[in-house]
Amino acid sequence: MVEKPNECIRVLIVDDHDMVRLGLRTYMLTEDTIESIGEVVNGQEAVRWIENEEQDRQPDVILMDLMMPMMDGVEATRRIMQVKPDVKIIMLTSFLEDEKVVQAIEAGAHTYVLKTVSSDELMKAIRSAASGMPVMKPDVSQALSRGLRQRISQVPDDLTAREKEVLLLIAEGKTNKDIAEELHISIKTVKTHVSNLLLKLELEDRTQLAIYAHRKGWA
Repeated sequence: MVEKPNECIRVLIVDDHDMVRLGLRTYMLTEDTIESIGEVVNGQEAVRWIENEEQDRQPDVILMDLMMPMMDGVEATRRIMQVKPDVKIIMLTSFLEDEKVVQAIEAGAHTYVLKTVSSDELMKAIRSAASGMPVMKPDVSQALSRGLRQRISQVPDDLTAREKEVLLLIAEGKTNKDIAEELHISIKTVKTHVSNLLLKLELEDRTQLAIYAHRKGWA
């Protein structure tokens, strides 16, 4: 066994399949800068680990399976981010569904990696995550883009394409000036779009517009 240095990256493995956990643990034994500090079998146990373990048993990176009993990876990620927002979560899964990718990233996952990657690519993803540099392969990036476009398409049909863009930018906290610069339109035009949105959605102000978009899952 390779003796691990004190500054190595600490990783928590979260997966309900024994063979997957064994494989990941075996990969890490060959790495002198990455250490598996523990394994749990579902999201609920992962949340419990983060809430209860001492600081020296806290991970720098979590390898999180997506589909698990008791609590899935998305919900576990969301809860862990509320408790330990500095931990980097890599969603490691066999599923490349557009909506799942969007949900994972929205929940706070640092990146999304398919289980078909090589061990070298996974170790690189762990190192990159630990350093705050997410690595996302082209197929995952494309799924994320498709998922976000699908979210936009679900905005009510009576809104124009430009109104949908303005609504999502409002939900991101952009000011009228920010929106005007990003869409290359005048502030007066932005104000017109905001007024139309308020009228069509029967809301009173831009704060309600932002809340509306988030509740609908469009932002």
